[in-house]
Amino acid sequence: MAVRADDLSAEWGVQVLLTPQYVDIPMVAREVQRVLVFAQHMDFLEPGRGVGSVLPEALKEAGAVGVLLNHSERPLVWEDLVRTMERAASVGLGTMVCANDSTQAVDIARLSPDVIIVEDPELIASTTSVGPHRANVSDTDSAIWQFDPQIRVLHAAGIVGPNDVYDVIAAGAQGTGSSSALFAAEDPEAVLEAMIRTTREAWNARTQGVAML
Repeated sequence: MAVRADDLSAEWGVQVLLTPQYVDIPMVAREVQRVLVFAQHMDFLEPGRGVGSVLPEALKEAGAVGVLLNHSERPLVWEDLVRTMERAASVGLGTMVCANDSTQAVDIARLSPDVIIVEDPELIASTTSVGPHRANVSDTDSAIWQFDPQIRVLHAAGIVGPNDVYDVIAAGAQGTGSSSALFAAEDPEAVLEAMIRTTREAWNARTQGVAML
């Protein structure tokens, strides 16, 4: 899937980010050229003691270029989020931070992560399409960009197929994402291709040909 995503990224000119589990980072990173490999989490500890924790330097050495933080399955209190983002920056790892709603997204924007993913935890792994009914995408984006216009804003959760991808990009998102819809599909590579292709089509339709990212 990573290799196919790499090929499709080049074919459609769409930046793809993957978040494999820790042990798969080196294997995936070795096989891709365009895809950005982000770890699923990271701890802010310094080299030394820390059994069971994930060392930032180790992720960098493994081939990750960034880290996903504050996912609903691994939420961080504010102080820990700040410290973890600082450690990521100290070793040259990008940060992609999850927000449960627009209010939290605006708070996180004050920390200037590279990417914010706005996703309702109740919709993660949902099999119900909510793309056409997704509200306040543009308003959330604008509120985030008041603090830092360089932040990339993704809107995800409830993305069960290409139609959802199109709807959320058309509503103003700079990107979106999906896991369960891909890996639970009978033909994951076909769904992957359809979602990446649709991302490009929706972006072109919205921006009248301005290249994405």
